[in-house]
Amino acid sequence: MSYAFPPGGLPDQSVSPEGSAVFTPAYAVIPANTQRDIVTSFLPGWKDMRMWVLARPLSGFAETFSQYAVELAPNGGSDTPEADPESQSVILVANGTLTLNIDGAKHVMEPGGYAYIPPDAVWTIWNDGAAKAEFHWVRKRYVGAEGVDLPEAFVTSDQETPPIVMPDCDGVWATTRFVDPTDLRHDMHVNIVTFQPGGRIPFAETHVMEHGLYVLQGTADYLLNKDWVPVVPGDFMWLRAFCPQACIATGNEPFRYLLYKDVNRHMPL
Repeated sequence: MSYAFPPGGLPDQSVSPEGSAVFTPAYAVIPANTQRDIVTSFLPGWKDMRMWVLARPLSGFAETFSQYAVELAPNGGSDTPEADPESQSVILVANGTLTLNIDGAKHVMEPGGYAYIPPDAVWTIWNDGAAKAEFHWVRKRYVGAEGVDLPEAFVTSDQETPPIVMPDCDGVWATTRFVDPTDLRHDMHVNIVTFQPGGRIPFAETHVMEHGLYVLQGTADYLLNKDWVPVVPGDFMWLRAFCPQACIATGNEPFRYLLYKDVNRHMPL
């Protein structure tokens, strides 16, 4: 298994600026080859970090989450990573090693490492290794519900979490669910979806959940609204609620992506 991450750098002057980036009222595609050094951001309270902001709330488009790809130099990190006390986080390690401390519990995370951090947690994150570390970070303001407790923090990994095969697909479509879908404490899911070559979503999904999809591995043709878009590792897709979507995995290796969706709450009126 591999975990793609923005390439950084800068193409040379011989490269054509024409590309496959798309921003529409229904969806956006931010290709890996646009995720370069000159579009990085930095955060107060962090040391030796930079990040690519892939999604942020925009009225009328993606409204519930933000998503970053964060790079930490050796000895980089933060003792105060989250500025919003109502925010919850999911972290997936792409490369290198991270030391994550949640409420006094220390976790050393390697590629494929996955953590859920609830809004009431006190946490720190540092790169104690000799090489840079890279991770994907999804943030959402938690929406509470009467009689429902806050979720608890947990740390696991892609490797430790068996994928669940979808019904009626001959095993070519599976979802790694890090949270039980019936656990109503959670108002977001961040899963890894895997298609074997030739596997597909056999209908145009059209639903209320909005999505962020970061391609971790493999290639596919992805249906976004009415358009079929070829995607490769490192490409990011951003779908608003009710945008039709489907995909067909291409190539000779599994097609895998990190998937955000908002779940389990009333729609605001």
